[in-house]
Amino acid sequence: MNPLNRETTAFTSVRKIYLEKDGVRSEHELESSKPHKNQFLVKLRTVNTGSEAKQWIGSMLCIAEATLPLLDPGEYYHYQAIGLEVFDLKGERIGTITRTWLTAGGELYVVQGVNKEHLIPAVKEIVERVDFAAGTMIINPPDGLLDL
Repeated sequence: MNPLNRETTAFTSVRKIYLEKDGVRSEHELESSKPHKNQFLVKLRTVNTGSEAKQWIGSMLCIAEATLPLLDPGEYYHYQAIGLEVFDLKGERIGTITRTWLTAGGELYVVQGVNKEHLIPAVKEIVERVDFAAGTMIINPPDGLLDL
């Protein structure tokens, strides 16, 4: 499994996980997990052979939100940004965050604008403010970012 957060400790205490593939989510019991080369090796209680495991290749592994480690004040999980309306410092609407995308260069917010999709780096140098109550994110994009 390729984790979105390689430093996560979530799999040390959680036992119930969900696998999602092709829009279908199924519940499984996590028997064990261990870090291995920037990934995690996971063993599910009901999956005992390579052929049983093969059907889950390409799945998204999820855990219940209540089991996520607590964050410090002002921090948030990137998935929580999905659905936020994005504005620049002048108040101009850029679009809505539709998903996050983990790349070799870091995490990106995929923002669907009126006419195009924007890729906004999820870094403090660009993200000025996140207001979950208002459902907004204010960004300070460097020159040319929104033209790509």
